[in-house]
Amino acid sequence: MVKSSSYRTLLGVTMRVSVAIALTLAASGCGATPTETTVPPATQDTAATDGTGELTLIANGEDFMYDGITSKEGWEIKFDHVEVILNDVTAYQSDPPYDPESDAALVEKEAVSLVTQPSPVTLTEATAEEMVKVTQKPDAPAGSYNALGWKLTNMGDQPAILLKGTASKGDETVAFELSFAHEVAYLCGEFVGDERKGMLTADGAAEVEMTFHWDHIFGRADQALDDQINTGALGFDPLAALAVEGQLVANLTDLESRLSAADYEILIQALDNLGHVGEGHCRREA
Repeated sequence: MVKSSSYRTLLGVTMRVSVAIALTLAASGCGATPTETTVPPATQDTAATDGTGELTLIANGEDFMYDGITSKEGWEIKFDHVEVILNDVTAYQSDPPYDPESDAALVEKEAVSLVTQPSPVTLTEATAEEMVKVTQKPDAPAGSYNALGWKLTNMGDQPAILLKGTASKGDETVAFELSFAHEVAYLCGEFVGDERKGMLTADGAAEVEMTFHWDHIFGRADQALDDQINTGALGFDPLAALAVEGQLVANLTDLESRLSAADYEILIQALDNLGHVGEGHCRREA
């Protein structure tokens, strides 16, 4: 486990950068909360490129993993166990910086393989002080790791995504176990957050982070219902309607047959857009 960074107000940023960040987050519909600020991706490498250092891969389910999330309809969701299966995780040094929202291909200067076979990762092992460390590469070439690719994959009968927990609203409680055997590959640009990541100097250490935005599935009660984070989210009401005596155990096959076609499509779109790098976006590759 490694130390996580607490979100804090950035000082000294120019008005033009602040406006650009705000416009970017507003357009995306899945950015920081109103009290957060983010550092935009760099436009050029700033880390020395001679020698090697230690590169650590972090998997971050955000504070939803230990604080829970309130869905857009007001369901208080607490997670007991959240597990994803990762594969083919590669950190890249790209020049020019890779933009997942353009048609330009990633131009690879360096590539470091961090995960090479299906690997279960339990995101609920995170705490407010520590995120989940997946792996470390002690001899990664120094430089700016400004792109990250990875896959969510099934492993035998284990689904790519497993969510267990409870959801409560008023006097109703639903214990749920949701299995999503939904394989997807992401290719992401540079981490966007309250500080730079991926800047590895010789004999130094740096992190690259994959971030999972669970509010894309459930929405957020602290945002307006017509906000993009909620209009594009399934929420929990459609799932609660499928519970029997307060229990819901379902996989994607079950949900495809029991949800409306529109709700099922919303769920699939949410899963396709689950992967981020901080607030930075990813392209779904397959």
